[in-house]
Amino acid sequence: MVMTKPASRPANPRFSSGPCAKPPVWKLDALRDAPLGRSHRAGVGKAKLAEAIELSRDILGVPADYRIGIVPASDTGAFEMAMWSLLGERPAEMVAWESFGAGWVTDVVKQLKIDATVHTADYGEIVDMAALNYDNDVCFTWNGTTSGVRMVSGDVIPGDRAGLTLCDATSAAFAQDLPWDKLDVTTFSWQKVMGGEAAHGMLILSPRAVERLESYTPAWPLPKIFRLTKGGKLIEGIFRGETINTPSMLAVEDYLVALKWGRSIGGLDALRHRADANARAIWNFCAEHPWIDNLAVDKATRSNTSVCLKFTDDRITDGATFAKAVAKRLEAEGIALDIGAYRDAPAGLRIWCGATVETSDIEAMLPWLAWAFESEIANL
Repeated sequence: MVMTKPASRPANPRFSSGPCAKPPVWKLDALRDAPLGRSHRAGVGKAKLAEAIELSRDILGVPADYRIGIVPASDTGAFEMAMWSLLGERPAEMVAWESFGAGWVTDVVKQLKIDATVHTADYGEIVDMAALNYDNDVCFTWNGTTSGVRMVSGDVIPGDRAGLTLCDATSAAFAQDLPWDKLDVTTFSWQKVMGGEAAHGMLILSPRAVERLESYTPAWPLPKIFRLTKGGKLIEGIFRGETINTPSMLAVEDYLVALKWGRSIGGLDALRHRADANARAIWNFCAEHPWIDNLAVDKATRSNTSVCLKFTDDRITDGATFAKAVAKRLEAEGIALDIGAYRDAPAGLRIWCGATVETSDIEAMLPWLAWAFESEIANL
């Protein structure tokens, strides 16, 4: 017998992994100070961009001698810019345990054709990062958005490495501790943990990365949108808010609203604790229901933002069809939107648990997940 529909409902059914839910205090009126119709090169525009950079630095604890730039094309643009500008001076170690890491492997091996050693792990698992040669340049994701698996820490990255570390941290920044002394290039997008609008990316460079940019010229031509140096020197303006292309000042204002909210609740510690509480609610639910489990094999590597789940009931013969039916049922009820697994990932669900999501909404959604599961099992 299928259980009856739960009485309570999430106040916000938005559990998408990007663009993600807005901060809980967000209102459209909060964007009234956006300098719309003004040039981003005008004083007001540059001031807004510089404020976004410095608030990001403050909340994330980025060292003062690291450069932070706002760049086009979200996290993808930021990471592509880094790879095309910095790699090729020495061999590379390419690391992939989910779809976006696999994309960076393709770009380096097939497009840039750099001498590279490729390290991969199946979805739900992670590469042994201690086995890498850090005298080469290393490219990796900190948190696998499509696999729900994250780095435990950066302890295995040596401080005296000869190569650069390039880290895609798009679903980790603002929810997980990032060891800045172990990261030479870090990228992320506004649309993840802070719930900002899409299209803009952040590029953070260590002094070692800047030194590489100023001493090494890639063998391939660089499009204007990727160029970080001029005359062998870093274009410092990029890291003061003088963006390479025209940014949306509306999106910038939206990011500022999210940053100010994050600072107001206690900064990185508070943001991380909110994500931890959200993820823990789902982990506890999985522990109480034998038909669902975390995709991450090792509990220590479970993501606290992109929580990926798999159905484990033996009665399910077509996992992809079943998972899509559950997600569709929840969406039709207005309970959970956009929680299907990523298209390249194993069949299952992906529930965003970043800091802008309320734990009370996660807790209200989970009984509905049980209802949807039982409803679809009854249809088999």
